[in-house]
Amino acid sequence: MKVLVVEDDKTIADGLHYSLYSEGYEVSICENKQKALDTIRQKSFDIYLLDLTLPDGSGYEICEYVKENQNAPVIFLTACDDEIHVVRGLDMGADDYITKPFRIRELISRMKSSLKHYQKELSSTDIMKIGNIAVNTKLAKVYKGTEEVVLTSLEYRMLLAFINNKGQVLSRNQLLEGIWDLEGNFINNNTLSVYIKRLREKLEDDSQNPKIIETVRGLGYRMGGSHG
Repeated sequence: MKVLVVEDDKTIADGLHYSLYSEGYEVSICENKQKALDTIRQKSFDIYLLDLTLPDGSGYEICEYVKENQNAPVIFLTACDDEIHVVRGLDMGADDYITKPFRIRELISRMKSSLKHYQKELSSTDIMKIGNIAVNTKLAKVYKGTEEVVLTSLEYRMLLAFINNKGQVLSRNQLLEGIWDLEGNFINNNTLSVYIKRLREKLEDDSQNPKIIETVRGLGYRMGGSHG
């Protein structure tokens, strides 16, 4: 379980790193807003712990970015417990806040509660599962385990074509019809091969030995794996 802690107080950051690591979390620390945003653009985390007051901005801005681009809980760590700060954070989509100084057991309990809420969301009726891949058709988001996978619109439409015909062999022509560019641009056979390759690289554990998008020689492709 990956946690990003954004905290400019080194003593607090080091304490959080030690305590969370001891609980089995994989912890990354950022001491300012810019470093946090750069880190989030490169990888996703299962949960975010954000200090409100940072040297180059505020945790609000990081929260806003996370909520626009990922599906993960955000907890504010703040010395400001007045109603205005709390309401603003919750209005921006934060899942919880905890006032400094805090007990580490309370923080971990709050983290588990927030994570449970998101896992429950992933098991809703809007979720279609293929192995460890989950597709939230309501939000048009795709997850591998707990990490969001960013797909282009064409890649997403191709994935939906497979899901809607799971277990069936789809010919290249059927796939081409299913992902026809919305702007009317022609998707040819070579382009299709590129999209299949890219989709496998994003979804498969081993794209050279695909288990989710299988090749059926001479016929086309089929979605394998176990389906939920």
